[in-house]
Amino acid sequence: MDSEGSRVVVPRNFRLLEELERGEKGIGDGTVSYGMDDADDIYMQSWTGTIIGPPNTVHEGLIYQLKLFCSKDYPDNPPSVRFQTRINMTCVNQETGVVEPSLFPMLANWQREYTMEDILTQLKREMMSPQNRKLAQPPEGNEDARLDQKGLVVKCCIF
Repeated sequence: MDSEGSRVVVPRNFRLLEELERGEKGIGDGTVSYGMDDADDIYMQSWTGTIIGPPNTVHEGLIYQLKLFCSKDYPDNPPSVRFQTRINMTCVNQETGVVEPSLFPMLANWQREYTMEDILTQLKREMMSPQNRKLAQPPEGNEDARLDQKGLVVKCCIF
């Protein structure tokens, strides 16, 4: 049997369990974190992410909450990513908070090896980019209702 060029494809649930374990342990300097929304979600679809805004930007010290939704096609296809906290970034739809795949290269050029951690880390880097680091932001303490993917109103604010 020729094994050249073949690779082991980790099943979706095993991959998500690995990501969950890594997210629970904490990542790097602690400015990016993620975990499951609901421990009873047997399909491991709904996740929450947090990014603490990077220093020397308009985002410095702000806490951004995100929702990540992994369809049954994940990791072959990217998760949908939506900021719950209002933010002004070139790759984020201002009305919905959705990270637009066509404007965020990591999602547009998704590879199976990418993880939710990679997405959050790249979004943090994007906050530091010249086009985003000084963009005027919605007022702090701004509490706006946004529709989540199930059509429910989500309220959030920056503490």
